Amino acid sequence: MPGPSLPIDRFYAVIPAGGVGSRLWPLSRADAPKFLHDLTGSGQTLLKDTWDRLVPIAGEQRIMVVTGRAHRAAVESQLPALADANIVLESEPRDSTAAVGLAAAILERREPGVIIGSFAADHVISGEALFRAAVTDAMTAADAGYIATIGITPTEPAVGFGYIECGDVLDVPGAERVTAVSSFVEKPDLETAKRYLAGGVHLWNAGMYIARADRLLEELARTKPELHAGLIELAAAWDDPATRGPAVDRIWPKLEKIAIDYSIAEPAAAAGRLAVIRGHFSWDDVGDFASLAKLNTAGRSGELAILGENARVLSDASSGIVVSRSKRVISLIGVHDIVVVDTPDALLVTTSEHAQRVKAVVDALRLGGSNDVL
Repeated sequence: MPGPSLPIDRFYAVIPAGGVGSRLWPLSRADAPKFLHDLTGSGQTLLKDTWDRLVPIAGEQRIMVVTGRAHRAAVESQLPALADANIVLESEPRDSTAAVGLAAAILERREPGVIIGSFAADHVISGEALFRAAVTDAMTAADAGYIATIGITPTEPAVGFGYIECGDVLDVPGAERVTAVSSFVEKPDLETAKRYLAGGVHLWNAGMYIARADRLLEELARTKPELHAGLIELAAAWDDPATRGPAVDRIWPKLEKIAIDYSIAEPAAAAGRLAVIRGHFSWDDVGDFASLAKLNTAGRSGELAILGENARVLSDASSGIVVSRSKRVISLIGVHDIVVVDTPDALLVTTSEHAQRVKAVVDALRLGGSNDVL
């Protein structure tokens, strides 16, 4: 096994940097999505945090970023070491299957037999050694022919995450406890989540997938043959600037929009081809302002998290989170679990309990034609 400071041989990391993060509106928007914000006080964006986490595992020259054309300048500014050949631009969002599938097809053409790992650009992870250990075991399972995912050991009955149900232990020489995936469960209600936490066989679904690129593409060919054919055709044209543009314009808009959980992971689990490795590192997808508040107060209830370089907040007996991007003074008196997000052109006020409903506001604004604030 390689030493902790050395990249893992044959491994290529893929960072899908897409999605607006609509539950974090009005902070996260189409022109400044979640992954381009510092949400942890680290002094750098979530994208840069992800890059820094993957460089020791893959090496700077073996990380590919898939993002929208509109975000190219911002991504390249954040990641100056990103190789030009390793930035893949989407003409429009087509969800994670197209993003990860295209990366797999391109990398398999360049390096047959490559093992890829897909890691979201906007998640928060701590425990680097534990993260690397899980990725190493997942790569061993991938080399044995499985599509592997990393599930996170739950620490609370969270209702904002999907869950993975672990099945039988698999015999994968060289890897610690790898199990089959019995099923995926979308965000459960609180009582169900409590039962999962107590039962010990369910993990949080972090959306991390590690597989040989050819195996990933084989699975996609079985479940979504038209989507697979389009991605293979795109990959064949990708590394020639003369053919890439016309191929993207012709093929990309017609690709089915579907998450990789549904197109590849669930069918692979049903066929016994999906393995899960239990991750013991700290993980959060920062899916809404409630989780952002918890992240920035270290989970201590009764405290107020304040984000914003020049935030002017006065608080008396209040808790929750304030995100300020304006110069206004914000005063809170005797309010608990409050969420206030103040930007120059939009103001959000809700509570932690209702933080997941922010997406409905975004949907309503879009239907009403208020795209100027999205």
